[in-house]
Amino acid sequence: MALSLDQRLARLRVRLEELRYWRVREGINVEGWSLDGAAAPLGSAWPNRTGVHSFAATAEVPSHWPLDEAVLHLDLGGEGLVTLSYPNRKSVSFGLDPYHREFPLQHRQVAIAADCTARDPFGVPVHAPRLNRAVLQWIDWPVHRLHLLFRQIAEACATLGGHPAVPFMLEAAERAQASLDWPSDTANYLARVSPSPQQQSIWELPAIGAAAPLDEDQQASVVATYDALLGDLTELQQRFPQEGELLLTGHAHIDLAWLWPYDETRRKMRRTFHTALALMESSEDFRFNQSTAHYYAQIAEDDPPLFKAIKSRIASGQWEAIGGMWVEPDTNMPTGESLARQILYGQRYFESEFGRRHTVCWLPDCFGFSGALPQLLRQGGIDSFFTIKVNWSETNKMPADLFWWEGLDGSRVLAHTFDNPMAGYNGFVQPDCFVPTWRNFRGKVHHDTSLLAVGYGDGGGGVTSEMVEREAQLRHFPAIPRARWGSVAAFFERAHEQAREINLPVWSGEIYLELHRATLTTQSGVKRKHRQAERALITAETAASLAHMLGALPPRSMEDQWRAVLKNEFHDILPGSSIREVYEDAERELDGAIAAGKAAQDVALNAIAAQLPRGGADGVLVVNPSLSVRRVGASETTISPLGITVVARGLPPQTGLKANGSVLENAVLKAVIGKDGTLASLMHKPTGREALAGPGNQLWVYPLDKPRSWDAWDVEADYTDRGEQLIALKSIELVENTPARAAIRVVRSWRHSRITQTYVLGANAPRLDIETEIDWHDRRVFLRTLTPVNARSRTATFECANGVVQRPTHANTSWDQAMFEAVAHRFVDLSEPGFGVALLNNAKYGHNVRGNVLGMSLLRSPIYPDPLADEGPQSFTYSLYPHAGDWHDGGVREEAEDLNQPLLTREVSDLALGAWAPISVDGIRAALSGLKAAEDGRGLIFRIYEPAGARDDFSIQADGWTSEPVTIMEEPQTREGATAELMPFEVRSWRLTRG
Repeated sequence: MALSLDQRLARLRVRLEELRYWRVREGINVEGWSLDGAAAPLGSAWPNRTGVHSFAATAEVPSHWPLDEAVLHLDLGGEGLVTLSYPNRKSVSFGLDPYHREFPLQHRQVAIAADCTARDPFGVPVHAPRLNRAVLQWIDWPVHRLHLLFRQIAEACATLGGHPAVPFMLEAAERAQASLDWPSDTANYLARVSPSPQQQSIWELPAIGAAAPLDEDQQASVVATYDALLGDLTELQQRFPQEGELLLTGHAHIDLAWLWPYDETRRKMRRTFHTALALMESSEDFRFNQSTAHYYAQIAEDDPPLFKAIKSRIASGQWEAIGGMWVEPDTNMPTGESLARQILYGQRYFESEFGRRHTVCWLPDCFGFSGALPQLLRQGGIDSFFTIKVNWSETNKMPADLFWWEGLDGSRVLAHTFDNPMAGYNGFVQPDCFVPTWRNFRGKVHHDTSLLAVGYGDGGGGVTSEMVEREAQLRHFPAIPRARWGSVAAFFERAHEQAREINLPVWSGEIYLELHRATLTTQSGVKRKHRQAERALITAETAASLAHMLGALPPRSMEDQWRAVLKNEFHDILPGSSIREVYEDAERELDGAIAAGKAAQDVALNAIAAQLPRGGADGVLVVNPSLSVRRVGASETTISPLGITVVARGLPPQTGLKANGSVLENAVLKAVIGKDGTLASLMHKPTGREALAGPGNQLWVYPLDKPRSWDAWDVEADYTDRGEQLIALKSIELVENTPARAAIRVVRSWRHSRITQTYVLGANAPRLDIETEIDWHDRRVFLRTLTPVNARSRTATFECANGVVQRPTHANTSWDQAMFEAVAHRFVDLSEPGFGVALLNNAKYGHNVRGNVLGMSLLRSPIYPDPLADEGPQSFTYSLYPHAGDWHDGGVREEAEDLNQPLLTREVSDLALGAWAPISVDGIRAALSGLKAAEDGRGLIFRIYEPAGARDDFSIQADGWTSEPVTIMEEPQTREGATAELMPFEVRSWRLTRG
């Protein structure tokens, strides 16, 4: 009776499993273990499951076993680092996890040491950890290889489906199985197969004795069968050539922190990297890549011999350091200056330690990509970009997977993503991974090869020895894609060559991920501290540079402080998707960076004061660390961009501020607070326009914030199906009424939480601040502010790194509908010709604008992976800013800058009143990115960007200083095709030196 192909495949799978139970010829338990210094027989429970526990034992391989066929199999109850030491004083280390439990031996006597944690690779606790298994095994390698080959044939036949090669492959496998001389004696057979699931399901097994290995004739049959089957596959390959090509890169995505704290990541790095090096010892073909300069710097500190071995493999080409950035950061929320420092400090580190910079940006797992990135990458010497995450979008599919990605300014990098349905960037070396990945590669019409990253990841681990074996076998297979270990950089070099000959698709602007939108809001505390840390360091560098330009000592690089900030921009820290312990560490480190920045600002102010002329007056030193004209206090006095001034103490506030229990009014604004605590009216006096089209600053809670999965990451579009506006008040009162400032405080409660908001208007302020303090004690709730404004436009303006992005206010298409929550930095704005309203903030990122309603997300309170996310107190400020003209003409960015970075002030004595400008600019309005010490110690670096998409002349004036255009790498810059000194959204830097 003829069987169908599916039936034959099922039969093949059943029969191949028989071989599994003859793989181990003999095995002996390793006894005499110690656990944390105390005796621990096999099966012993750990004393506790916290911290790191140390295991030790010795073992000896029986004399009749061939040493090269002996392995050590371990299951110590958790994830760890195993070190095998030999009498010749050589030692070798390996990572131990559920995918890496079998280790080769180099001597018959071996001392075993392991440091383990009671966690699995994804941080899940092992609740009852035990010393489960420790066995020396004599492996029948021919049986192992044949079993693996049969498995790969079954996988290939299943994934190739109706391909004409499948019947021939099945026939070859069936012929091979029929040719095997296999044992059948009852006692031995039952002893071998008794561990199988089938046998273990029997009510009561018969008494079973010891199992014997294959005899010489049977083993010879296995060898002959393997050789014949491999030969049959090779012949079939001539008839059915391999279709397509995949470049394999060994990979172990290690999240810097996620479901485990950073200290565990340090251990994961050592485990994973030792495993990769061990595979390189056994295979010259194997290639492995690892990004993240920070990891290498940490390994150099934690394990210098390991770092030295990695450097050697990098020099030989087997290990590919990649990425060019300090970490794999979130790119939605950091400022452009932070992204520039990721590249600057990453590339400098790679060049210093390994002798080369990198050309590929490796960001497989980030949650969307800022349109500012291509320009910064190009200035950093990086012309290629890789990610996987765009394939996670749930509504719309990116139209290409090999394409030019064009940034805000028009800069392009060559981008590639592969669509592997089997674990994405944590791929496997097997036919049913290769075939769909190649099928999904739409760029095959332009290029003959796609990348495929393979190896266990997220929690590290990486490639297994079986994956290396599989690659060698699959070279002989018909019909499946050709796959070889190779270099990611070489892949992109070939792709660039091809791209010069053809027109690849172009994706312009940000790459928005239609998933994980809640990462713009979750864990508000780390987001606020991150922004404060960015500002503290940028401002400290700027002030110290201004002091130097006045004559003070040169400033020092703040790279060490920046490294702490850059580390915590990692794509599972800043987005809020990690466990509580991660945020305890992150907020402590960011607090340290803030404190260092503030201390450096104080030193700089002292240095500035020391350079100013004496005059006997008691005054206030004011420093403007921005390129905007700023108001000084509540007075009518202003300070020029990057200006320094000494003013008299007690400057009188601008006149005209009035307040009562419901109204705040000055020369620019009149705000009326309603009885329900919302903003009933906001009149913009210069234009005579009412800014609101309904109650402003409505607070809404959404208790339906319960996503299908990815609790901290996602917010579902249906969260609005149940929303409650907070109307009831505990109190509303006028709490401040001085000539300089007036304020009305509104206190609300919702269930177990309390929200205190203070509407504040300064005497000279063109914006209404809403100072907010929240004490939150409710779970799985989303809190937002909504303000309908009296303006209409089909697009709204959202600030992003180094510029702005225009997004639709409607939901016409599926792309528009999917973008129901999007990132903005310091402001969103809705303008029509002549008038607009902006919503500013100093701590938030999640926004939307639908119709005429400005929305901003204030907090979320998911329960996974941190059950206490956003629990307790937090404070921040947001503002409503009506203005004439559009957002740019109306000075929205400048006002947002004022909210986020106050002027630096210091009371001084015996200084002359006056103003000084060590550096000034002229021409098109630009925004300051940074003013800092050059990393090589030669002068200062002055970096600006064009924020609005305009072009015009731009010049720098600094008496006694010369300027030279440089890249973000602080090297001479060549600008091709520029028609103005500053082009739309361009980032420009100059080296300033005394001359």
